[in-house]
Amino acid sequence: MTTIDHLPLALSQGDPAGVGPDIALTAWLERSALNLPPFLFIGDPDVLAVRARQLEIEVPLRETDAAGAAAAFMDALPVLPIPAGVDVVAGTPHVATAKGTIAAIEKAVSLCFDGKVRGMVTNPIAKSVLYEAGFGFPGHTEFLADLAGRATGRTYRPVMMLAGPKLKAVPVTIHIPLKDVPAALTQALIIDTCRITATDLKNRFGIASPRLAIAGLNPHAGEGGAIGQEDEDIIHPAVMQLRSEGIDAFGPLPADTMFHDEARRRYDVAVCMYHDQALIPVKALGFDDSVNVTLGLPFVRTSPDHGTAFGIAGTGIARHDSLVAALKLASNISRHTGDMS
Repeated sequence: MTTIDHLPLALSQGDPAGVGPDIALTAWLERSALNLPPFLFIGDPDVLAVRARQLEIEVPLRETDAAGAAAAFMDALPVLPIPAGVDVVAGTPHVATAKGTIAAIEKAVSLCFDGKVRGMVTNPIAKSVLYEAGFGFPGHTEFLADLAGRATGRTYRPVMMLAGPKLKAVPVTIHIPLKDVPAALTQALIIDTCRITATDLKNRFGIASPRLAIAGLNPHAGEGGAIGQEDEDIIHPAVMQLRSEGIDAFGPLPADTMFHDEARRRYDVAVCMYHDQALIPVKALGFDDSVNVTLGLPFVRTSPDHGTAFGIAGTGIARHDSLVAALKLASNISRHTGDMS
């Protein structure tokens, strides 16, 4: 495989009123100590300059394209300029910034497809701000899948994986009310999610034979049907189908015994039935350095596992740990990634 170590990562600005600029600046300041891969910030350099003054730090900025980013990185934070659209006040989101936020994401994807970056890392967005501007997608991930589809003519089904130092977990259903989860769970959805997960663990994480621990939906994985039928009727047949395809999946397992130290040594990823079943253990085991990874896309995408944090933007207390972890993970998995289109 041709080395891509000389290429930078693309880092989209996220909502410019959030902590994205803060953590990009402070991460760059510690680039040598943290051994960070070069990254190209895509966003408004004026926002970065104002935020740096607010944080009372000195960060030289250099406007450049992807080709010049790696060379510039040790001396200055490389920035591919995209105007924010309005004067940005830290902690105060504004609908006028939505156009620039979206454009930064689109540019990062374009650079991925052009082979000018090794992958993309996305700073947090505020969906409510984008919705107010007419954004037509449930969130970041669905937008990325649509951009990939437009670029390739294919359909992509992205899968969210939270990756921390002690646990990787995939939720089968994500942002839906808990009362709607049983009706949303189908054998096909579980099987499709697990196939994508197994494929990307092989192709991007270098795990030759991924082990998938499948959580039950109900307490005690349904207790043989005594506490709900979904585990017997939906999850168990899905696991059997996966095993027949050669995927090392096992379950359904009682979720309350899946996440202690000894249990985690038995699998590479936990596949969970709903959002909090996956995210609570990931964040409990690694709140500050867990990373959101999107599987099933034809390019590498990671993101810090936190939101815009408007309440602390510009205060100097935002931690860059998750962004650093996202940058390092994107760099690492890009080395395993061949043609994923």
